[in-house]
Amino acid sequence: MKDNHVIIAEGLTKVFGEFVAVDHISFQVKEGEIFGFLGANGAGKTTAMRMLCGLSHPSEGKGIVAGFDIYKQAEEVKKNIGYMSQKFSLYDDLKVWENLKLFGGIYGMSNKRIREKTDQLLEELGFQSERNTMVKSLPLGWKQKLAFSLSIFHDPKIVFLDEPTGGVDPVTRRQFWELIYQAADRGITVFVTTHYMDEAEYCDRVSIMVDGRIDALDSPAMLKKTFEVESMYDVFLQLARKAKRSDN
Repeated sequence: MKDNHVIIAEGLTKVFGEFVAVDHISFQVKEGEIFGFLGANGAGKTTAMRMLCGLSHPSEGKGIVAGFDIYKQAEEVKKNIGYMSQKFSLYDDLKVWENLKLFGGIYGMSNKRIREKTDQLLEELGFQSERNTMVKSLPLGWKQKLAFSLSIFHDPKIVFLDEPTGGVDPVTRRQFWELIYQAADRGITVFVTTHYMDEAEYCDRVSIMVDGRIDALDSPAMLKKTFEVESMYDVFLQLARKAKRSDN
């Protein structure tokens, strides 16, 4: 891996028929960085994320994630990343500890390691009393924290978060971002998409996609300076107004 970059995209492109969903995007993400991947609905960010996760082959270009080629080594990519979507990857009809055991097994962890990590995680989250609680009985904010913890349960190099804070209140969103900071402090790279522009301010760097291309990429402070505005919302608004398409 060059220069400590754990994600490298070079001319990454995805075409469906005559529709260019992702149009020759290039960027790099450093180890331990919190990288915001923004764009309006239809900008192509979900399609780009799926390629980086090894779930969809690029039509053109190159991608290296955690040291593996996303086209030739997709299975190795999947083993070295975590993933969380807005819908959460939890089984409502299993208890909290059963979810942890199930996902630990999927990630190929030993039973001993699963037990150790389960005890450690429940302690960190203050969930000890909820060990035997059915997941469907947990409040939404607790489910969100558990889902994130599951996505990094196997200590991946990178975690991809696809709009993970949708539908929760501002206080819970802020608590969720504290978990993200803790993961980054442990050296886990965080690649996150969000619709909330205040969350863009929490990222080390932010890219903004418009019509399949990356139209801006820098730290929030530099983007606000470049566009001569006070907030990331205003940066986003200036770029989003240029968009010509509305469907992903």
